[in-house]
Amino acid sequence: MSLFQSFNINTSGMTAQRFRMDVISQNVANVTTTRTEDGTPYRRRIVTFSEKQVTPFSKVLHNARQGYLGNGVKVSEVKEDTSTDFVMKYDPSHPDADENGYVSYPNVNIITEMTNMIDASRSYEANITAFETTKAMAMKGLELGK
Repeated sequence: MSLFQSFNINTSGMTAQRFRMDVISQNVANVTTTRTEDGTPYRRRIVTFSEKQVTPFSKVLHNARQGYLGNGVKVSEVKEDTSTDFVMKYDPSHPDADENGYVSYPNVNIITEMTNMIDASRSYEANITAFETTKAMAMKGLELGK
């Protein structure tokens, strides 16, 4: 694997984690949004990653023999979390309350979002560390060439 390919893998990871942090921030910002443009409460969004340029195993094995491994990561989709229900709170004075006085709040759990934010932050830091290590190896190689 070349040093430049390593840089590309690390930067794709950093870009994906930054995007994930943006989506988490959007979830946290909308924790009390009871009405969106379509009239329903905000739904939590989830980011899914996938490998760039998925190749069959035979090609991966062939490429691994030639020192070529991986291409990084990409955001494959951002979907709404439909597996968890909205949070129902009794507040008959709220303008979005139903006929029974309950308001549907978004299915955003602050603890889950903060845990995901810490995870994304640590993943971003790991990519920075790998990038810096690769950069140090390249600099050392240049120093040896003097």
